Amino acid sequence: MKFTDGYWLTRPGITPLYAADVDDIRVDEAAGTMTVFAPTTVIRERGDTLNRPMLTLGFSSPAEGVIRVRVQRHAGAVHRGPDFETFAEEGSRPSITLDDAEGVLEAGDLRVRVQRDGAWSFAFEQGDTVLTTSLPRSVGHMTGPDTTWVHQQLSIEPGERIYGLGERFGAFTKNGQVVDAWNADGGTSSEQSYKNVPFYLTSRGYGVFVDDPSAVSFEIGSEVNSRVQFSVEGETLDYYVIAGPTPKDVLRRYTALTGRPAKVPAWSFGLWLTTSFTASYDEATVNEFVDGMAERDIPLSVFHFDCFWMREFQWTDFVWDERAFPDPEGQLARLHERGLHVSAWINPYIAQRSVLFAEAVEKGYLLKTTDGGVWQWDMWQAGMALVDFTNPAATDWYVSHLVRLMEQGVDTFKTDFGERIPVDGIAWHDGSDPKRMHNYYPQLYNAAVFRALEQHRGVGEAVVFARSATAGGQQFPVHWGGDCDSTYASMAESLRGGLSLALSGFGYWSHDIGGFEGTPDPGVFKRWLAFGLLSSHSRLHGSDSVRVPWEFDEEAVDIARSFTKLKMTLMPYLAGIAEQAPATGTPMMRPLVLEFPADRGGYDADGQYMLGDALMVAPVFTADGSVEYYLPEGRWTSLLDGSVVSGSRWISERHGFDSVPLRVRPGTVLPIGARDDRPDYEWAEDVTLACFELPDGYDAVTVVPGLEGPSTSFRVQRVGDEIIASSEDATAGWSLLVGDELVETNTAGEIRITLQEVSA
Repeated sequence: MKFTDGYWLTRPGITPLYAADVDDIRVDEAAGTMTVFAPTTVIRERGDTLNRPMLTLGFSSPAEGVIRVRVQRHAGAVHRGPDFETFAEEGSRPSITLDDAEGVLEAGDLRVRVQRDGAWSFAFEQGDTVLTTSLPRSVGHMTGPDTTWVHQQLSIEPGERIYGLGERFGAFTKNGQVVDAWNADGGTSSEQSYKNVPFYLTSRGYGVFVDDPSAVSFEIGSEVNSRVQFSVEGETLDYYVIAGPTPKDVLRRYTALTGRPAKVPAWSFGLWLTTSFTASYDEATVNEFVDGMAERDIPLSVFHFDCFWMREFQWTDFVWDERAFPDPEGQLARLHERGLHVSAWINPYIAQRSVLFAEAVEKGYLLKTTDGGVWQWDMWQAGMALVDFTNPAATDWYVSHLVRLMEQGVDTFKTDFGERIPVDGIAWHDGSDPKRMHNYYPQLYNAAVFRALEQHRGVGEAVVFARSATAGGQQFPVHWGGDCDSTYASMAESLRGGLSLALSGFGYWSHDIGGFEGTPDPGVFKRWLAFGLLSSHSRLHGSDSVRVPWEFDEEAVDIARSFTKLKMTLMPYLAGIAEQAPATGTPMMRPLVLEFPADRGGYDADGQYMLGDALMVAPVFTADGSVEYYLPEGRWTSLLDGSVVSGSRWISERHGFDSVPLRVRPGTVLPIGARDDRPDYEWAEDVTLACFELPDGYDAVTVVPGLEGPSTSFRVQRVGDEIIASSEDATAGWSLLVGDELVETNTAGEIRITLQEVSA
């Protein structure tokens, strides 16, 4: 929300009040709070206190490196939830000092310093570095014709980049943008987003989380060029400043505050194939797809049944369409016998024609209007109503139908929709504020489904395919990028959305290989295969046309096979980086700024990503195969053809459909698995440790997770011209690969290779 008209003027109809002076600072040691009372003019004499509004700022801390700020004008307003769930660090208490010059609250190495005298100012500092500052006219209360707002502006330095704010498909660097955090079903080609997260991260190594699930408006250097402004309607603004110093540190602290991504099952990293949305299908079609993948030696892990596994006009009733699926239990059992997992599409809506509608109305399970009726409309499904997940009984009822499907053999659910949540004339069961519930609804929806899967399948075995989310939604993975076009441009915008989501605390991400809307030409499909199979999760999905590779050409079949098998062999590595998401909040797919925060060359690189810390992927977004990407310092090796190029520069290349820039970071020991037919195998068994540009003196341990048992550790050293590898944990054979030289050993033995042998 913009409140000013240029530098000097306020927009018509807006009456501003700014914190202008510090009248007093009070400390409550027992509560760990520091409260600043800020009149909206400089107080020079007693008369200035009359008829003068005051803003109150409260400072506290839930954890080291995190400071909470509350800005209020009138504190007596009724507060209705929902609120984001946040997690305080046990035993953490801030230190507060107060003297005649300033008040300082310290949370570990992060502090906020409030000046008592002079121009209005408070600053957030980490060590000797001032991260950001609240300057004059930065804390404000705005009154308009029909509502009020509270805003905060925090300074940004020249060259500082702003990232995150959820899954946003426009420019990856958010400087100069206006971002309104309001979930919408807008596809991937507009400023709208399915996953709005009121959190941003900066290249200077700190983050800001606005603790409000309603429509937070961000002006990122777009109202005041040197500031980020964020505002909410009402009388209160809550936000957190989160310290680094690195972007990974910020995400670690942010996800500790809002919830870490859950661990997902190993089978979910394999290839998912769907029926597509409106394409005609039945049991025979499903069998044809599955048989076709097997006959062409394309490993398949999950088969997904999209909307029309249920009858038209009856979504959601959780009942298989008997015309197409006369024996669902038998069919799912047969898919399981082939080693496949089964996914089913659901949404949180109950159509009037559904057999469940009358029961849900009678028991009060659906969202109501303020006059006591059921809210309904005809978009998506005729007479559609919305399950009210603020009602525990409604949640239990909804989950009971999922349990029945799980007992039939469904392993996971695609939790579609959750964005089209009304705000006018409705009343939630628990009295929630409709504007706050709009963005928060998918949190309740996805949590209900994910927790049901955990209870039925076990912790670590639950996974959903979710479209909508907000802050904290990372706890219920996986999320995919929504409805994209089948074009090269949409490939790129999808990636930008994934990169922004990664810097918003989400550990895993996927997208529709080939695009959703329309039918991709074979070139787009083949380029998208490489991108999709080098993402954390990989799904073939479309709208009115299918995405089985043989529908395009034989080369597409070959490419699908080769990149699927490549991903399966990378599982010892992928399983290791996947563990970092629940442990530290570090995502699997990483923008360069996250992995190389000191290298300004990668700050704006939005057409590539690091898959973990070792692999750089640059999808090809052109028909002729031309691609430009940035490499940080060092000699980077292509995992596909072995070529080596030096970094600290932008690289221009041309690739065939069967290739993509996939380069290994120098100083990497990459564990490569012995199987290429499935993702869930014993990754350390017969593993190969591939060494890339190890510097003299290299000495590190590579850990390969166990599928169910303990991890296996391998120590790799370089001493002069000799590479030495050993393991005390290995219980099966393993190999060391340096260049083209491959040496094998049994169990815990030691391997030595000289570089002269490799060059020979």
